[in-house]
Amino acid sequence: MTEFVKIVEVGPRDGLQNEKTSLTLQDRKQLILDLMQTGLKAIEVGSCVSPKWVPQMALSDELYAQLPKDPNVQFSLLTPNMKGFESALAVGCKEVAVFTAASESFTQKNINCSIDESFEKFADILKAAKEHDIKVRGYVSCVVDCPYEGAIDPKQVSKVVTRLFDMGCYEVSLGETIGTATPNRVKNMWEACLSELDAQFMAGHFHNTYGMAIANIYQSLEQGIRVFDSSIAGLGGCPYAKGASGNVSTEDLLYLLNGMGFETGIHVDALMQASQNISQRLDRKNPSNYANAYLQTRCA
Repeated sequence: MTEFVKIVEVGPRDGLQNEKTSLTLQDRKQLILDLMQTGLKAIEVGSCVSPKWVPQMALSDELYAQLPKDPNVQFSLLTPNMKGFESALAVGCKEVAVFTAASESFTQKNINCSIDESFEKFADILKAAKEHDIKVRGYVSCVVDCPYEGAIDPKQVSKVVTRLFDMGCYEVSLGETIGTATPNRVKNMWEACLSELDAQFMAGHFHNTYGMAIANIYQSLEQGIRVFDSSIAGLGGCPYAKGASGNVSTEDLLYLLNGMGFETGIHVDALMQASQNISQRLDRKNPSNYANAYLQTRCA
């Protein structure tokens, strides 16, 4: 039997929030509608954060409310504080995400608090989520390198990941935020985390700044990780990590998984149409190698 790998599509949130062009609510909705046609099982809709700080994510709760609900697709919203959580709760959201980092410096720059203080901030969210039967996914940034501190001790990563899980996150996504990692270092990071937590509770989130995302995902697959975040057309970057490129493209991730014989449930043609649509809307070049090769093949 073919083994299944779950892809969590983060383009509508982690991708678009770091694009210079702010799309209209209708454009963001159309992107998600396109993604729903691909067979993706998990899509991150947006972030319930002040539009003053992240204008690209304005009215994410309203966007969520407008989407057609499909029992086969899990929508989620990032909720950095209780106000954001209450906005998500008001529109019937059944999965939210919270975030911290394995780097003290990055946490201070990103959310203006220490790692310990970040846990205090979302402790109330996890408590309220449990009361309302809402799933919580955790994000950890800078799991290999930090733009301010340099290399991060894998044991520190393991400590933060385990703490998130123990607090109630059903899954923790480990973010290689600035894209500087290589497979040997990713291997060390996973070994530290897997010594404390089973692979089924963790996911990989890789950026492609130095072209290493696919190699790092291959290494992660070899160590039993079966959930990965990716972004359609490689959208996004990281505003707090200068030079970091977008997340690994969903197209390139799919090519790797299909080539290795994993099942994803994703329809290639529909994914490529979604990729082409958003690239045209943003008037940007698609960094995905597979998407570009696919288009050239079709035009030949």
